[in-house]
Amino acid sequence: MSQYQENATITRYERLSQDNIRLTLQADSIAAAAKPGQFVMIRTSTAKDPLLRRPFSIHQTSTNGRIQILFKILGRGTELLAHAQEGEQLPVFGPLGHGFDIRTDRPACIVGGGMGIAPMLFLAKRISRLKSNVASDFILFGGRTRTEVEPLSDDFRQFGMRFYEATDDGSYGEKGFVTQLIQRLKPPKGSVVYACGPESMLEQLNIYCQVKGLECQVSVESVMACGMGACLGCNIPAKDGGYVHVCYEGPVFNAEELAWK
Repeated sequence: MSQYQENATITRYERLSQDNIRLTLQADSIAAAAKPGQFVMIRTSTAKDPLLRRPFSIHQTSTNGRIQILFKILGRGTELLAHAQEGEQLPVFGPLGHGFDIRTDRPACIVGGGMGIAPMLFLAKRISRLKSNVASDFILFGGRTRTEVEPLSDDFRQFGMRFYEATDDGSYGEKGFVTQLIQRLKPPKGSVVYACGPESMLEQLNIYCQVKGLECQVSVESVMACGMGACLGCNIPAKDGGYVHVCYEGPVFNAEELAWK
């Protein structure tokens, strides 16, 4: 797997809501090598604080050598990155990790919750290009409020998949959780569920897919320091009693391989 270190130039800055930011970066080598579900490590400041890079899912790539990241302001690293400007350069390392295994011969059900929506645009774009017919494919989104979901809706509607949204407070789409959507809509037999979101959401999807006999691939989050499996900081329990590295063996796993709480 090819990995690159690039000083990527910010070509576009978008504030999608008060706390959600999308950056477009010129990173030719990373864009050419990236696969849906992979991530990059970005140094968010030229100073020594914060010292470590931060991991960001690849939101999408383009044929002109650009990648996008989508993030929410949560701590010092993302707060600094939120003040970046167009034309500024950021050290970016990637693409990293194991991405989604796309099954072109089976219906897809793409499920994103909260900031777990971020890597699913890249996945939806790739599936729509690989498959001649996406009429049986679903995209299901969930967020706390309208601001987490609405700004990205048009980006996903362009692919022609059946598209449904839900918010916890009912401010946009259906009121409720995205896990309720999948139970109501019942994806076709043989569908592959691709998901990213909070651990509780992924756990519920795993249970649903086991009952329905569906393959379920989940992208999980973990604290990372290196992104290459050297620091052992991102280990999570596996079903067989051992541990797996999120940064190296993941972040995408078959849901049945993991030990859910």
